[in-house]
Amino acid sequence: MSNEDITLTAGDATLHLHPGNGGRIAGLEVGSLELLRQGDRFGCFPMVPWCGRIRDGRFRDGATTVQMPLNSPPHAIHGTARDGAWRTARVSADEAVITCDLVAPWPHPARVTHVVQLAEDSLTLTMSVETYDDSFPAQIGWHPWFNRNLGGQDAQVGFTPAWQEERGDDHLPTGNRIDPKPGPWDDCFGMPDGVDVTLTWPGQLELKVASREQWVVVYDEQAEAVCVEPQTGPPNGLNTLPRLVTPLEPLEATTTWTWTRL
Repeated sequence: MSNEDITLTAGDATLHLHPGNGGRIAGLEVGSLELLRQGDRFGCFPMVPWCGRIRDGRFRDGATTVQMPLNSPPHAIHGTARDGAWRTARVSADEAVITCDLVAPWPHPARVTHVVQLAEDSLTLTMSVETYDDSFPAQIGWHPWFNRNLGGQDAQVGFTPAWQEERGDDHLPTGNRIDPKPGPWDDCFGMPDGVDVTLTWPGQLELKVASREQWVVVYDEQAEAVCVEPQTGPPNGLNTLPRLVTPLEPLEATTTWTWTRL
């Protein structure tokens, strides 16, 4: 099938999915409220086959050192699939399945599948990476840009992480875990019982971002948006906490956003 834009609806929720622009969710409207920042770079994009920055764009792949393009010098950031064209595998009124083939400069042929399921009060996103060839390290994550303001008061971020990854001057975790610090953040946090972050726009809407994964990056240094990014490992995780994709074991992760009107 093609990579034409897709619209899903459920109750008063409407989702706009743009497979041709990195598999990006371009918009999520709940009634009259647009939850995601608009623009070709924003919305919510899948981070795969890695999340956040890779130090100097290099990672260990068995006995080999692999060099990725430095798309955020001096590092490589957010994977390759957000720059690729995804294709639609199937679509219904409230669900879409899109796929993307991992190709050069990524050294390992693989298939990414993203299932987008919209309900009246929730959105469930499930992504998997499969290989039929050799094994390799990978990560999965999501990078939503939630509008900081929906026309009332600014969003409030609520969560209770077990730790914060200490961030070095190069914006990468140093390997030390520290007590969580107050924001603003461009930081990775550990939530060993699963990601559980609530955004509240007072008097308008409450949205909970949940995942069984244990890592979340919160980025709120821009005036326009707040990012809450569940992922399968920390930034630079291909080097520090690799998850292997094998022919017998794909890498899969899910996040669910649940909302309530206030």
